[in-house]
Amino acid sequence: MERASKADITGLLKAWAGGNPGALDQLTPLVYDELRRVARRYMQRQLPGQTLQTTALANEAYLRLVGAEGIRWQDRVHFFAVAAQMMRRILVDAVRSRSAAKRQGGALRVSLNDEIAISTRQDANLLALDDALSALATMDTRKARVVELRFFGGLSVDETAEVLKISPQSVLRDWKLAKLWLARELGRGGPDES
Repeated sequence: MERASKADITGLLKAWAGGNPGALDQLTPLVYDELRRVARRYMQRQLPGQTLQTTALANEAYLRLVGAEGIRWQDRVHFFAVAAQMMRRILVDAVRSRSAAKRQGGALRVSLNDEIAISTRQDANLLALDDALSALATMDTRKARVVELRFFGGLSVDETAEVLKISPQSVLRDWKLAKLWLARELGRGGPDES
């Protein structure tokens, strides 16, 4: 299937937000393919042997995005910026849920979200990244958003610049500084960190 143009997706998002239910039917295959691509790109950055399933992440993000009420979609980039936030929340929620289940010690409750399985070390790394990213957001919201959009959302430098309404050079500068800050923060994690 040919990738849809940005204008096609933007037009369908606006039509759907405007109350046209047929637009969602046309939009679904276009954005779902993009969500899978973003989820796949995220998964490629993970350590070998991880079992987080691209399909489960894309499905959950899609369901949350379609179910979100009160969002006035501006364009394709806005949609995928929100998707980046959703994917981050999904990943962190899955890790926290798994950690809580381990502490309870009993049988695990099974739900559709349990397809998202991550190793214990990866769980700790993702939680540490989320905590560090939240700390960065308290000091510099824009740098935290750059990381979220680029890392979790898979957006390009130009797309990130468009979402944040800054220059691509500013995105690159923020990305570089944020990565350095996060590396330093994550390095403070203790003896388990390498």
